[in-house]
Amino acid sequence: MIKRAPRTTSFGLAAALTRAGITALRTRAPGGRERWERKNYAGRTVELSAGPATAVALAAGSARVHPAAGLAVLVAGACGAYDDIAGAGDPRRGFGAHLSALRDGEITSGAVKLFGVAGAGLLAGAVLKERPLDRLLAGVVIAGAAHFVNLVDVRPGRAAGAVLALGAPGLLRKGTGAELSAAAMGAAAAVLPDDLGERVMIGDTGAHALGAALGAAVVLGNGRAGLLAHAAAVVAAAACGHKVSAGARSLGGT
Repeated sequence: MIKRAPRTTSFGLAAALTRAGITALRTRAPGGRERWERKNYAGRTVELSAGPATAVALAAGSARVHPAAGLAVLVAGACGAYDDIAGAGDPRRGFGAHLSALRDGEITSGAVKLFGVAGAGLLAGAVLKERPLDRLLAGVVIAGAAHFVNLVDVRPGRAAGAVLALGAPGLLRKGTGAELSAAAMGAAAAVLPDDLGERVMIGDTGAHALGAALGAAVVLGNGRAGLLAHAAAVVAAAACGHKVSAGARSLGGT
């Protein structure tokens, strides 16, 4: 029997673990500080510490709510980390570009991320739901939410802000869905100030972990009708990925 923490505890735990992870990586960066630095959209040097810190903290916080959710978050974060490292210089973006490369016999880091996150979502969905159609829809929601948060991570604060906004309605529900929404929001709130201040970037690592947690919260808090609606929304967002990213980029000006 899983002991469920209340929403406030889930929020606070995820936030505290995220901040602790960022501090630890800043204090002692494995492989040297330069390995954990990147240039952001404006050419400023930012730290990558927030991504792994968010993913690990949120995986731990999600696992307290449900082990399958924790595993989905961890795998999504790991796939994002692989793309952050192996695909750092790859200009190709979007499903089409990576699937086209796959047809030509090239396995890109984006393709690894695509299939890895999708597989993790489907596996988690199979555990979190009982009926076959619900399991499939749950997998789509978890993987699709991970992709959506990554789509809006085009400027400082966009991804974390989206998680806070989209996770808030989930707090109104009862049970594990609300607790997982709180965990996702806690991690997002912990990283938001440094993200907005352009001191860190969460990268694909943090964005996919946050999105997977948000998707799992939706799965735990909804029945068939809710799953259908959310699955349709994330599929539509993926199909209009360039427009979604452009819209997020335009928020607050340039």
